[in-house]
Amino acid sequence: MEKKSASRTLKTDRQRGARRRTAWTALILAVPLSLAGCGVQPQQTTTTAAAGQGKLVVTDFAGREVALAGVPKRIVTLGNGETDIVYALGGQVAGRPDSDVPLPYEGAEQAARIGTAHEVDLERIALLRPDVVLGNDPMNVKDIPTLEGIGAKMVLTSANSIDEIERQIALIGRLLERPERANELIAVIEEERTALASKAMEDRPRALLVYGAPGTFMAALPTSLGGNLLEAAGGYNIASDYPRLQSYPQYAQLNAERIVEADPEVILIMTHGNPAEVADSFVAEMRKNAAWNSVAAVRADRVEVLPADLFGTNPGTRVVEALELLRGKLDAYAATLSGASAAGVGGTP
Repeated sequence: MEKKSASRTLKTDRQRGARRRTAWTALILAVPLSLAGCGVQPQQTTTTAAAGQGKLVVTDFAGREVALAGVPKRIVTLGNGETDIVYALGGQVAGRPDSDVPLPYEGAEQAARIGTAHEVDLERIALLRPDVVLGNDPMNVKDIPTLEGIGAKMVLTSANSIDEIERQIALIGRLLERPERANELIAVIEEERTALASKAMEDRPRALLVYGAPGTFMAALPTSLGGNLLEAAGGYNIASDYPRLQSYPQYAQLNAERIVEADPEVILIMTHGNPAEVADSFVAEMRKNAAWNSVAAVRADRVEVLPADLFGTNPGTRVVEALELLRGKLDAYAATLSGASAAGVGGTP
């Protein structure tokens, strides 16, 4: 299957959303998906003797075995990525995160809002009587006892890399008894990654990837999803060796001295907030230190806020769109930098 064709198929499925439901009847066996060549380490799903009573047992990202009475019918998601994956697999949710990020599936917008992974509204969740809540590891570990107290099961995942998104798809595919559809979605992502790797950029733009909200900004490390996307798309992360923050280990403190020394050619900002407000706040932050004015990206006005639905949150299956968009921007920047260098202007000193 050609990459563009596969990507187009995925987008078409997404547009149809809840209108399209495939009847899957095959039970999940204790056989891992054939994804070793993709670098995916799928979570186990078993149908045990205790499961002879109809139980579905999965191992989540925290290493917890979670037993359900069967395929969950009422699902609550605490993250946008998990919401996207459920709908891409042909399912639907009873509750979703309280977020202004646009959702591309019919029905998702109508689902009840239940707070976020950071601030879970347990009362709203209790009213929905969910069979399973899809939460974040390790953020929602503390919420497990309360949710189990209302009769719900918590399945924890995370999305700090493309590999982890693929593992999310595989795990949720098993929960919904749609492993074949999960394989198809993972294959599309792998095709995009392979295509990007086969077209390595000769001159990778030196980029600073910033995550934040007004007044709070951090540099994304390669161990973050944004940092992983940047490298997969062909960019060079100038903060790759920065010391990680204890409270946010996938990110580092913005060190003006080190940034000026690395002289990034591009500054890309990720946020889940208002893009214009965040951009203005970041510019104001830079103005506090005149040293920023010597940075190539600042001098040439190559500071850009990335789309919140693809980079300010886990994009789920839309990670393909995130990679395509980011690679397009990096190619454009590389062409601009090459032209500027040839003309002897606007390049890196």
